[in-house]
Amino acid sequence: MNVFNIRRDYLVPGMKASGLANRWNRDDEFVLYTAGSISLATLELVAHRSGIRVDVPYCLVTLEIRLDKLDVTEWLPNELPTDWQSVQLYPKLQEIGSNWYQNQQSLALKVPSALVPQESNFIINTKHPAFNKKVKVAQVDPFFWDQRLL
Repeated sequence: MNVFNIRRDYLVPGMKASGLANRWNRDDEFVLYTAGSISLATLELVAHRSGIRVDVPYCLVTLEIRLDKLDVTEWLPNELPTDWQSVQLYPKLQEIGSNWYQNQQSLALKVPSALVPQESNFIINTKHPAFNKKVKVAQVDPFFWDQRLL
């Protein structure tokens, strides 16, 4: 399966995770946030950046992940707390993601997008024993922002 990540081009080598807290992880938990489609990856980045600088080069990174059923832990919208999409629920979602990360439950955490709950994001645990065997950068392409989005 392919998942997608849009990032500044200097961040591509090695696909390192920042370890900064976000919706599904706490600080010092090294995960990659990816989307199930290129359009969702675009929307997620626009929503989470305070501003996209069009004068800085970005890349679309396609990751190929060889996932078996046991490699994925999935949370459906109806399994999450009420109002899970709100910023106020970050601590609860971070608890869910942190437990998954710390217990090495699976390589990927499949979660609904807070922006488009009918689509999925895949959080990848870069410290999982299967990461280097099952995740690889399949393609890196320049990504150009359409000014109408910004």
